[in-house]
Amino acid sequence: MVRLTPSGGFDRIDSAARDPEGKLYLKARVRAAPEDGAANAALEALVAKAFGVAKGKVSVARGHKARLKTLEIDGVGDAEVAAFVARFDEA
Repeated sequence: MVRLTPSGGFDRIDSAARDPEGKLYLKARVRAAPEDGAANAALEALVAKAFGVAKGKVSVARGHKARLKTLEIDGVGDAEVAAFVARFDEA
């Protein structure tokens, strides 16, 4: 899961945080405004670059209009995703 800040001045993954139930998620920001899916597309491109996969392999599965989004990354296993997110864990 990713918490997205659109119009954030930079395209980057800032850190990880935990929700009230203790589930880890990434905090990311993109320069794109939340209009016509531009922020979602920028997030998909950012995550694709971070994982070294093509942009078309990353998609927002849930939360298209919400701040918290669930992404699907084709060709990347759950263990790889968990290890990637854990790198940003501050807690």
